[in-house]
Amino acid sequence: MLRRTYDGQTCSIARTLEVVGERWTLLIVRDAARGVTRFDGFLARLPIARNVLSDRLATLVRHGVLDRVQYQDRPPRHEYRLTAKGRELVPVLLSLMAWGDRHLGDDAGPPVVAEHAECGGPIDVHMTCRQCEGAVAPAEVVTREARRVGHVTRDV
Repeated sequence: MLRRTYDGQTCSIARTLEVVGERWTLLIVRDAARGVTRFDGFLARLPIARNVLSDRLATLVRHGVLDRVQYQDRPPRHEYRLTAKGRELVPVLLSLMAWGDRHLGDDAGPPVVAEHAECGGPIDVHMTCRQCEGAVAPAEVVTREARRVGHVTRDV
């Protein structure tokens, strides 16, 4: 049986999966990035049970990915808006989308394209070295244990 948490792993990827690793969560973030803000809007776009959606939204709010904002008093109704922290997941979504288009696409082409709102140009997600500012290919990436004061790092 798979565990539900990654306890005991000192790894930023494992920590991130604790927040967004459940199968519906990134789809909720995807829809929020596309402008969906209301519970019924998420339900209309995703074949997800109400209780599961409620739980996933609460988790995203608890971790600061979404803000829950009241938009109506009687009866009280709320919407969910991406925070700055949540918007930082957009490059992750675009990378997953590009990977899926390259490796899981069909002859009809990609179902969705990402474009720059200002000029309509295609968006390209790529890695750049902060030191030399050069483009970095995935094969050129190496990882090492970080030097952390007072902590033991086991997994990078």
